[in-house]
Amino acid sequence: MLIENAFTVAKPLDQVWDYLLDVHKVAPCMPGAELTETIDDRNWKGKLTMKFGPVSMSFAGSVTLEERDEAAHRVVLHAKGTEQKGKGAADAKVTSWLEAVDAGTAVNCLEQSIAAAAGAGEQAAASTPSAAPAATPAAAKPVGGVRLGLAAAWSAVVSFFRRLFGGSTPPRA
Repeated sequence: MLIENAFTVAKPLDQVWDYLLDVHKVAPCMPGAELTETIDDRNWKGKLTMKFGPVSMSFAGSVTLEERDEAAHRVVLHAKGTEQKGKGAADAKVTSWLEAVDAGTAVNCLEQSIAAAAGAGEQAAASTPSAAPAATPAAAKPVGGVRLGLAAAWSAVVSFFRRLFGGSTPPRA
């Protein structure tokens, strides 16, 4: 499955790149994600909670930084985990890159976090010059996916009955 997402952050490219590489600051922007342990500067452990309507699934696993291209502002992460209450497993490769564009218009979690960190840094610098701003992680909220879950369940049911009655899978439009 391929999931693509794009958004604009109205900040300079280098500032966003530095922020994107700080996993502790970015993890709270991922719905349902929680960072639980830092192994080294390329490996982390964490949890992910996903909610499909009334069904909730929790995964525990690891994230590895596989590629980091400073010149292209591109990073590739590999995440894998196992379901905590079942036998399921998940494996994902996340590729992120930054491109310079005109001033953005969309405000999102990443942009708000960068602005909050900058504001906290300015306040800390004004009150005590040697104080560093502390990152305040947001509580992990489960990611919703009712439509995705229902589509997968319906596909499994249809496939089961086709196999049971000897039918073939019709071509997709």
